[in-house]
Amino acid sequence: MEQDKNFKSLKEFYPFYLTEHQNPTCRLLHFIGTGLVFISFFMFLYTFNWIYFAIIPVLGYGFAWVGHFFFEKNKPATFKYPGYSLASDFIMFFDILTGKQPINPK
Repeated sequence: MEQDKNFKSLKEFYPFYLTEHQNPTCRLLHFIGTGLVFISFFMFLYTFNWIYFAIIPVLGYGFAWVGHFFFEKNKPATFKYPGYSLASDFIMFFDILTGKQPINPK
C-alpha cells in the first residue's frame, strides 16, 4: 500500500501527493485555502495584526480537509507526512497557478 511507503524525498513524494488529489473540488479547495494563507500572511506582515497569523492553519487545513473528507473521500496525507504534504500543497498551488497542473486532472 503506497500510503505506508517511506518517501525519501519531496521529489519522490509529490507524484503520490497528486494521486491523493484527483477530485477537482478538492483541488480547488486546496487552491483557495493556500491562496488565503498567502493573503493572510502578507496581511500580517503589512499590519502586524496577529489574528492574520493565527488564522493561517484554519484557512489552510480547513479548506483542504473539507476537500478530502467530503469530496476526495480520503485521509489527508498531512497526517502521515506533514512536512512533505505542506511543501507539496505549496508546489501544487504554484503548479495550478502557472498551468503545470489542472484543477481537473481527469
